[in-house]
This record gives sequence, structure tokens and C-alpha cells, in this order.
Amino acid sequence: MINPQMIKKIQQMQEDLKKAQAEINASTFFGQAGGSVVKVAVKGSKEVISIEIKKDEVDINDVDMIQDLIVAALNDAFRKVDREMEETLGSLAQGIQFPGMY
Repeated sequence: MINPQMIKKIQQMQEDLKKAQAEINASTFFGQAGGSVVKVAVKGSKEVISIEIKKDEVDINDVDMIQDLIVAALNDAFRKVDREMEETLGSLAQGIQFPGMY
């Protein structure tokens, strides 16, 4: 049987998780590729906000390269979102111990 204190801790953790998720979703994360030839900004919800390309540093006729740089910059930003979420979940989970687990 789960004791009332454990239920209370789980409910608090759920509230903290919702709050953290909302904060991350509202945050802006940045990624780049090709040094800083392509820069992107995404929300924590992984919504793309902006893409900046230094046109004087790319061959505008090389569409494949530009596409690759955009994809790489977006992946960089999305990894940062994922890392932030993992770190947040890890810190929220610390201190919660379930019976029988150590």
C-alpha cells in the first residue's frame, strides 16, 4: 500500500514537472552550423522561430550545402532542448525513492 506521504510527493513532482515543461517550452534555444554561417532559434516546444544565413559566406547556388547547414543547425538546437529536458527531469527525480528501490 502506498502511504499518503508518497502520494503527496508524487503529486508535487507532477506539478513541478508541468511547471518545468512549460518553462522549457517557453524558452528559446539556439543552434548553429558551419561555424556561424547558419544560426537558428527554436522554442523548447521545438517550434522554429528563426533561421539566419550569412549569405556572403555561402554559395547561393549550392542549395544542397545550404540545406545541410540548416538541418545541422536545427539538430544542434534540438539537442540542446533535449539536454535541458533530461537535466530537468533528472533534477526533479532526485530525492524521490520508491519502496523497494535504491
